[in-house]
Amino acid sequence: MKISRGIVPAGPRSYPVVTIGNFDGHHRGHRALLQLVVETARRHAGTAVAVTFDPHPVKILAPQVNLQFLTTSEEKLRRFQEAGVDEVMFLDFTPEFAALSPEEFVRRILYDALATKELFVGEHFAFGKGRAGRIADLIALGKRYDFAVHPMSPLRIDNEVVSSTKIRHLIQAGDVQKARRFLGRSYTVEGTVLHGAKRGADLGWPTANLRLPPDRVTPPDGVYSAQVLWRDHAYDAVCYIGTRPTFGSGERLLEATVLDQRLELYDEPIAVQLIGRIRGDMTFPSAEELSRRIARDVEEARAQLKQAPTERHETMATLPRM
Repeated sequence: MKISRGIVPAGPRSYPVVTIGNFDGHHRGHRALLQLVVETARRHAGTAVAVTFDPHPVKILAPQVNLQFLTTSEEKLRRFQEAGVDEVMFLDFTPEFAALSPEEFVRRILYDALATKELFVGEHFAFGKGRAGRIADLIALGKRYDFAVHPMSPLRIDNEVVSSTKIRHLIQAGDVQKARRFLGRSYTVEGTVLHGAKRGADLGWPTANLRLPPDRVTPPDGVYSAQVLWRDHAYDAVCYIGTRPTFGSGERLLEATVLDQRLELYDEPIAVQLIGRIRGDMTFPSAEELSRRIARDVEEARAQLKQAPTERHETMATLPRM
């Protein structure tokens, strides 16, 4: 998969089939759209191209908004590759870029840079300065610049529109099970295991601790059933998110206890897939009471993990950085 940055022609492409969006989360709606792009490109022996933005437009247009994300740029790239996309173009979203008129946007990106033949976007896609360009404008400009526009209706599950915003709200409310239905996979937090105070080991429940990135969506504090991905293997786990109030509040961390395994994970990259919520955070009168409650949490985690739908587990392999 080719990765490019900026509005620069990247050489000749055979029959470019293009989609544009932020693709935060790469949820089931995104994947349905990308499947159409890839299938159309394959029918024409063409090139499937995804155009996305860095940073997210909200960071420039509304910097006061504390927008948190479902995926990092590296995770996005993995998802694009899994979908079969041939090329990803990252556009630098700057104030100058935001000032492009709708026609300048189409001419400079879709025509000059990409020579687009077909374009797939959501039916509410807006573009150009002040988001003034709408689907009707895009269709008219497509005729002028010789490419077809395919507006796509949003995917619905149980009569609810699948969107990144909806999934963010579900995760922030702790409903990681419903978020999984919309994402098509469990929500995952990745990081490198920290050296901690080893309180978990002292309690009989050793933990692998991750620092929570400030720009990532995280569920509310509490305990979750989970799976830890490490070196291409998946391990059942129980996961705590919070500040450990029983011992006096500290840094907010994710702490995962792998079940039935003793793994040496310090300084290792892992991913934690959140399966279901068990309870909220609690303060216990003693370490012994906490340990007993963790034992109950483990049994609940085992029950949730038995009932969770089987999903394909990802590896921790990453693509070269941009």
